[in-house]
Amino acid sequence: MKIFVTGGSGFIGSAFIKKVSGVHQCFALSRSPQSDEKLRQCGAIPIRGDLAQFDDSCLAECDAVVHSAAHIGPGGDRAFYRAVNVVGTENVLNRAKAAGVNRFIHIGTEAGCFYGQHMRDIDETYPLVPDSPYHYPATKAEAEILVLQANEPAAGFESISLRPRLVWGEGDRTLLPNMAKAARYHALAWIDGGRCLTSTTHVDNVVYAIELALQGNGRGGEAYFITDNEIRSFREVITALLETQDLRAGNLSIPSAPVRAAVYLLQKGWEGLHIPFKLPINRFAVALMARDCTIRIDKARRELGYEPIVSFQSGLQQLPKLKAA
Repeated sequence: MKIFVTGGSGFIGSAFIKKVSGVHQCFALSRSPQSDEKLRQCGAIPIRGDLAQFDDSCLAECDAVVHSAAHIGPGGDRAFYRAVNVVGTENVLNRAKAAGVNRFIHIGTEAGCFYGQHMRDIDETYPLVPDSPYHYPATKAEAEILVLQANEPAAGFESISLRPRLVWGEGDRTLLPNMAKAARYHALAWIDGGRCLTSTTHVDNVVYAIELALQGNGRGGEAYFITDNEIRSFREVITALLETQDLRAGNLSIPSAPVRAAVYLLQKGWEGLHIPFKLPINRFAVALMARDCTIRIDKARRELGYEPIVSFQSGLQQLPKLKAA
């Protein structure tokens, strides 16, 4: 099989390429010489460009697209998020369809359902919120709607969306590195004691779900939640991850309400004044840690044939030590 990958130098994309490049030929979108080299090391053929403009001639050879590129943040206003997550997705989607690609696999997120509320024991009947007040959820919801509406099996084009939650594991450059840095500088604080409950998804479980989708499992035009099928508090998750690095999380806790208000004002001011530095956090990230998010995977089990292949405990044992930043 020949596969075109966006976000191939990112966390999920690079893990996927490493796993399948020995069996399938992967082409991967690349924005820089550094990205070219990383993609070659993973086993992919770099295709220079970005989501807005790239040489799409290789798509005519491809059987599938795995679209994992997205802007998560924390920096950027709504227009920037939308340019990457919505317009970029639409461009790749349209080019794939025109080139005769058979299957388009979009890496979505449970965040597409989030507008600031608790999400407890949810499944795929839970609605997307393209009008979310948060940039990332709103634009990822809008992108997924485009992907699922593009499904046209009669024309030989099937599109599905996989929705992992809180992806972690080897190769993570965001969650554990940021938590480890904060812990080393004694700057880590729990929001509401870290008691909110969350589902998680090991990166190998995401890759496995992508492989199942590439094999033709799952129905076109449908979305599937993918998790480790385990529920823990944020405090349990972060504490366990930090312990793999011989770090302690500490006990400092702050209430969510004043933090959310302060970050909201900070972000509004930053966006309004176009201040030329990146925010270390945004209000979406704070809101996410102050709300429960527990997810059912019955549909993925039933239609994709998905079962987690890496448990939380076994995944912890596989985590390498990070270089201290």
